[in-house]
Amino acid sequence: MGADNTEQADALIGELRRQAAGRLTVFLGAAPGVGKTYAMLARARELHRQGIDVVVGIIETHGRSETQAMLEGLLQLPRKQVAYQGRMLEEMDLDGLLARKPAIALVDELAHRNAPGSRHERRWQDVEELLDAGIDVYTTVNIQHLESLNDVVHQITGIRVSETVPDGVFERLRDIRLVDLPARELIERLNQGKVYLPEQAAQALQAFFSPSNLTALRELAMQTVAEHVDADLREKRTARGLADIAIQRHVLIAIDGKGQSEYLVRAGARIAERRGAPWSVVTVDTGHSADAALHTEDLDRSAAQRNSMAHAEQLRQMELDGGFALARNLGGETEVLHNTDITQALLDAAAARGARSIVIGRTRERPIARIFNRTLTQQLLQRGARYELTIVSTPQARQRGRRFQDLAGERLAKGEPALILLATLGAVAAAAVAERMVGLEDLSTVFLIAVLLVASRTRMVAAVITAVLCFIAYDFLFIEPRFTFLISAQRGVATVLLFMAAALIAGRLASRLRMQVVSLRAANTHATAMQNLARQLSKAADLGQVIAASATVLQSTLNAQAWLRINGESGPAAAAADMTEKDTVAADWSQQHGQPSGRYTDTLTNSTWWFLPLRSDQDTIGVVGLRFPSAMGRLSFEQRRLAESMTEDIGQAALRARLVSELEVARVTGETERLRSALLSSVSHDLRSPLASMIGAADSLARYGKDMGPEDRSSLLDTIRVEGERLDRYIQNLLDMTRLGQQGLTLSRDWIGVDELVGSAARRLQRYEPTLKVESDIDPEIGLAHVHPALIEQALFNVMENAAKFSPPGEPIKVQASPVEGNKVRIDISDAGPGIPEDERRRIFDMFYSVERGDRGKQGTGLGLTIVQGIVGAHMGSVQALPGPDGRGTTVRLTLPLGEQSSQEA
Repeated sequence: MGADNTEQADALIGELRRQAAGRLTVFLGAAPGVGKTYAMLARARELHRQGIDVVVGIIETHGRSETQAMLEGLLQLPRKQVAYQGRMLEEMDLDGLLARKPAIALVDELAHRNAPGSRHERRWQDVEELLDAGIDVYTTVNIQHLESLNDVVHQITGIRVSETVPDGVFERLRDIRLVDLPARELIERLNQGKVYLPEQAAQALQAFFSPSNLTALRELAMQTVAEHVDADLREKRTARGLADIAIQRHVLIAIDGKGQSEYLVRAGARIAERRGAPWSVVTVDTGHSADAALHTEDLDRSAAQRNSMAHAEQLRQMELDGGFALARNLGGETEVLHNTDITQALLDAAAARGARSIVIGRTRERPIARIFNRTLTQQLLQRGARYELTIVSTPQARQRGRRFQDLAGERLAKGEPALILLATLGAVAAAAVAERMVGLEDLSTVFLIAVLLVASRTRMVAAVITAVLCFIAYDFLFIEPRFTFLISAQRGVATVLLFMAAALIAGRLASRLRMQVVSLRAANTHATAMQNLARQLSKAADLGQVIAASATVLQSTLNAQAWLRINGESGPAAAAADMTEKDTVAADWSQQHGQPSGRYTDTLTNSTWWFLPLRSDQDTIGVVGLRFPSAMGRLSFEQRRLAESMTEDIGQAALRARLVSELEVARVTGETERLRSALLSSVSHDLRSPLASMIGAADSLARYGKDMGPEDRSSLLDTIRVEGERLDRYIQNLLDMTRLGQQGLTLSRDWIGVDELVGSAARRLQRYEPTLKVESDIDPEIGLAHVHPALIEQALFNVMENAAKFSPPGEPIKVQASPVEGNKVRIDISDAGPGIPEDERRRIFDMFYSVERGDRGKQGTGLGLTIVQGIVGAHMGSVQALPGPDGRGTTVRLTLPLGEQSSQEA
C-alpha cells in the first residue's frame, strides 16, 4: 500500500508540475512535406479565432505559398539578426518572445541548430526555456530527428541525421499529433515541387524518399505516438489512484567504452521506453581504465608506449563521456561503479535500483574465459537468475565476428610485449645461473617470480601470456629430456602442470590486487575531495565564509579558477575581475533557469567559464563558475561528477548558512517583542507611582492651594519635583535600554579623567539625594580614559543610585579606582547594605530581574544594572557583583580599558 501511495503521489506531483509550467504540443511527421507546419498553423488560426493569444515565434515556409497564406492574421514576432562570418542570419527572438509572454508560441522545426553566437545551440533548448517561463509551445518535428531513433533511421535510410532532439523533451508533452500522408501521395507532392526544388526532389527520390523508407518511417512515427499516448494515460490513471496497470521496473544498461556505447544506450533506452520503465546507464571501473594512466609515469617505459596507452585511455574515456551525455539527454541516469568484479557490480546496481532487466552488449569472444565459464554473459546468467538479460549485438561486433585479434578487447599495449619477452628471458637466465652455480633443482619458483613481476605491472592478459611462455621455456630447457617438450617422469609432469596452475592463479591474483588498488585510489580521490570540502564548510559560520571556503577548495581540488554568487553575495573578487560581460550573462542565465551554461555545455558557449547552479529544495540560490585552463578541451566524467557533487554540497552549506541567519533574525525579533512587552509592562506599572504622586500633589495645589500654608505648598512642590526627577530617570533608563537592545549605540569617544567621571556622577546623584555621602579614592597613577563620557557617567550614576537605595542612613558610598594589568582601570562602588545572595549575583544584570532583598528591591524597572552592563560591554569592558568590604554590603566592579580601542569607535 505504501508503494502504491508513493507512485500515486509522484504521478500527481509530476502532473501538477506540468500544469504549472508551459505545455508542449508536437506535430509529428514521418518525413518532410507531410504538412506538419500547415496543420500547426491551422490549429493556431482556430485558437486565434477563439480569442487565445497566439504569437508566431518562427515559421519556416520554405517558399510554400499555401503555408505563407496560413500566416495571415497571426501576430508574427520579428526575427533576430545574428552576424556570422560576414553574413546576417535570422533566428527566433527568444528574449522578445519571453517578454511578450503569449499564451501559445509557434516554434517550427524543433531539431533546428541555431546560428553560432545564439544563447542556445539547439532550438529545442529555446523551447524548454519558453516552457519553463509558463508559455505553451506548438512545434513540429520529423521522426528521424528523435535521438533514440537515430541508429534505427540510419539503418533504414542509410543517412545519419545530425540534428536530433533528446527524448527527454517529450516528457513535457501535453499533446502529440501525428500528421500522416501515405507514401504514394508524399512522393506525388515531391514530384510536383511542393516539398523541394525539382533538382533536389530528384535526388531525394533516389535516396531518402523511397517507398520502403517512407513506409518504415511512418511505422516508427505511429509507434512513437502510440507509446507516448500510452505513457500519458498511465500517468494520469496513476495520479487519480486508478492504478492496476502493469509498469515494468527499472532497466539497467551497462557500457564499457570499448566500442558502440552510444548505440547500446539508444537500444536500451528504446527497450525501457517501450516498457514505460525508468532506466540508467552504468560502467564498471575495475582499475583497467586507470591502469594505463598509472604506468605512463613509469621511468622504464618508452615515450611511445606511454603515449599509446594514454591515447587509448583517452579514447575510451571520450566514448564513455559521449555515452553518458547521450543517456542524460535521453532522460536516463548515469553512474560509475567501482569494483574489480564486473558481474557483482552490475548485480548490486540492479538490486539497488529495483531493476528487472539488464542490457549489455555482445561480449567479445574470449576462448580461455569461455572454456572456464568466466565470460560476463555466462557469469550474469549463472549469478543473476532473477534478472532478464538482454544482449544487444552492435554493428561493430557483427563486423568483427570471432576474430582472435580482438580477444576480450585487451590487446597488448605497446611496450608490453617487450616486457613479457624480457621477463621470460630474464627468468631463463636466472634459472640457468641458479641451476649451475647454486644447484637449485626446482626452478619453477624462478619463473613464477617472473609471472608475478609482469602481473604486478600490467594487466591480466599480459600475465597469462607470460605464464604460458615461462611454462614452455621451463619445459623445453629445464625438464628432462631437455630441448624437447616431452616429460620423462610423472613427477616432472606434475611439476610443470602445477607450475602452470600456480602461475596463472598467482598472476591473476596479483593483477586483480593491483586493479583493486587503482580502483580504490580513484574512489578515494573523490571521497577525499568531498571530505575536505565538508571539513572546510563545517567551519564556515556565515555566507561569506561559505563562499571563501568553497572557492579555495574548488580551486585546489579541480585546478580551476572558481567564482561563486549566493543570495547576491559573490567572491572572490579576483575571479570576478576576470569575468567579461558574456560570462556575467551566462552566470545570470544559469541562476535564473537552474541549468548549467557556458563552456562544456550547449548554452551560451561563448563564455570561457562553466557555470553550475546552486540549488536548494525549492529554488536556485546561486551559481558556481569554474574556469579551467584553455588547453583543457574537455572534462572527464570523473571531473564533471566531482564538480557537480561539490556544487551540491556547497548549495546545502549555503542553505544552512541562510537558515541560521534567518533563525538569528527570528530570535532577535522575538527578543525585541519581549523587550517591547516588558517595557510596556514597566510603563504601566513602575511609572504609575510617580505619575500618581505628581498628579495628586498638583491637584491638591489647584484645589486647596489658597488655604494651605507655605510649608504645605512647599512640601507638595517638592513632591512634584522629586517624583518628576524619578520619572525622568525611569524614562532615561527605558530610552537607553531601547537603544542598547536595538544595537543603535554609537560610541563617540573622547579622552577624560576617571576622577572627573566619578565626580560628575556623584554630583548628579547628590542633587536627588542631598544627604548622601560619596567617598572616592582615585589612584593618581591612572591616566586618561578613552571612552564615551556621557555613557560612562550614566553607568556610574546607575550603580551609585542602586547602592544609595539600600545603604543605611548616614552610611557613605565608597568609590575606589585603581589601574590593573593590560592598560585597564578598575572602579569599585561599594555600599553598606544587606548585600546580594551569592547565587543571584550574576542574575542582577539580567533585564527586569529584581531580588526581594539586597541591593535590588521591588521598586524600579529593573533596568539600571542591565544598562550598565550594555554600556560597559560596548566599551569592551566587564562588570560584576562582588561581596562588599569586610563581607558587608555589595561591591559592583567596573573594568574598562584605558587605551584607544579603534575597532569600537564610530
